[in-house]
Amino acid sequence: MMMMMSFTTSLPYPFQILLVFILSMASITLLGRILSRPTKTKDQSRQLPPGPPGWPILGNLPELIMTRPRSKYFRLAMKELKTDIACFNFAGIRAITINSDEIAREAFRERDADLADRPQLFIMETIGDNYKSMGISPYGEQFMKMKRVITTEIMSVKTLNMLEAARTIEADNLIAYVHSMYQRSETVDVRELSRVYGYAVTMRMLFGRRHVTKENVFSDDGRLGKAEKHHLEVIFNTLNCLPSFSPADYVERWLRGWNVDGQEKRVTVNCNIVRSYNNPIIDERVELWREKGGKAAVEDWLDTFITLKDRNGKYLVTPDEIKAQCVEFCIAAIDNPANNMEWTLAEMLKNPEILRNALKELDEVVGKDRLVRESDIPNLNYLKACCRETFRIHPSAHYVPSHLARQDTTLGGYFIPKGSHIHVSRPGLGRNPKIWKDPLVYKPERHLQGDGITKEVTLVETEMRFVSFSTGRRGCIGVKVGTTMMVMMLARFLQGFNWNLHKDFGPLSLEEDDASLLMAKPLLLSVEPRLAPSLYPKFRP
Repeated sequence: MMMMMSFTTSLPYPFQILLVFILSMASITLLGRILSRPTKTKDQSRQLPPGPPGWPILGNLPELIMTRPRSKYFRLAMKELKTDIACFNFAGIRAITINSDEIAREAFRERDADLADRPQLFIMETIGDNYKSMGISPYGEQFMKMKRVITTEIMSVKTLNMLEAARTIEADNLIAYVHSMYQRSETVDVRELSRVYGYAVTMRMLFGRRHVTKENVFSDDGRLGKAEKHHLEVIFNTLNCLPSFSPADYVERWLRGWNVDGQEKRVTVNCNIVRSYNNPIIDERVELWREKGGKAAVEDWLDTFITLKDRNGKYLVTPDEIKAQCVEFCIAAIDNPANNMEWTLAEMLKNPEILRNALKELDEVVGKDRLVRESDIPNLNYLKACCRETFRIHPSAHYVPSHLARQDTTLGGYFIPKGSHIHVSRPGLGRNPKIWKDPLVYKPERHLQGDGITKEVTLVETEMRFVSFSTGRRGCIGVKVGTTMMVMMLARFLQGFNWNLHKDFGPLSLEEDDASLLMAKPLLLSVEPRLAPSLYPKFRP
């Protein structure tokens, strides 16, 4: 106890208050857990995964609070412990971190049903409007209902084929936008451009239009309007609020309302702004379909959601569920393709031979007399191998979205208590020398099967040697559309233009931001056309 007092007095005054409060609340929480704990059985006495020593009551919470970025604490502790599975104690909540592909496969295959829940946190509750959307909902009826609707209807082959024309418009707009920047001798910010493309494709599929307000005034070159820029900005702000190992993630019951780390305010403000753009579109469309007779045909995901009925002729999805799911789609669809694009292009510029191989494949499969189409994707195996390698070495997040143990179980021979938070590390898998030879070397060829032509390369990694779209009950069900967006963007970028580092960027550095895993400096490039002038389309709003 004297050690704890010495530790707290060495902290700044606000942290002293926070730690004293957490200690008090954690003591009450822990006492309640002890008193309510059932009689110990043989299974419950099994060994937990190795973990660092902790403080009385608080466990490892003080170290987590003091580390920035907080994901770094797990990485350093596991390195010191020399383990690929670890257990951290945060005021009685166990956080299990995994760097092993074998244990990750066990978690998402053999123990998938045991670990299919989600932690119920204020942030998740806010984004999912009290857990109405699929990805955020606890494992149960609501989750199963929304997953069934999205799997069988929203992501069905029929619906995705219907939306191919919408995706093609934005693939053309991407080329038009870059070409207009070339004509004006503008610098291309690859990150910004990739996010614009991901946003525009998502809005087309979701709402059937690129603009989110009736007052929007478009430029004629593909730039987003003022409202769309703001919408995109707050979507990313909301995404960045997802659980990030805040103390509130583990003692949330007692810290709710205290706005620890500013998270509660950020997620509430930004999520409300996202809804302020989405909801008027949804309300207007619900009224059109359910009160005014609808349109001539279903044209987008929103129409699909609104028109679905059960066997008794009742509407299957409520307006509030549609609104919650639309927010989730917005924050889930844009960051992965944009991050993958920026890192892939940077690695190609750093390794010119890889760029030459990608261009050779494009010229052989597509040629230079037409633009690449979605139907070409199955034959662009080298490009997909590049995307896979980027997923492996440059993931878009530190961890797979948190799973929650629904019951006592085991992983890697260790006991995992009910209520544990399960965190599978993306860099921990993709950069693990036990899984990959020369893990920090960018080598797309390692993903080619056979000669890379006779067997199609996919972006799915079911063996969990790295994480692309995850797997299991909580795996991403938008794999096909995500793959299409990613490969089309890369293929159009490479086919349409020659890329060079902009003079203002300086020497190409592949340094990453430790907190976000983005490139530390946005990739700034200059471009010149690679195809005949007649092939570059005009922008279509």
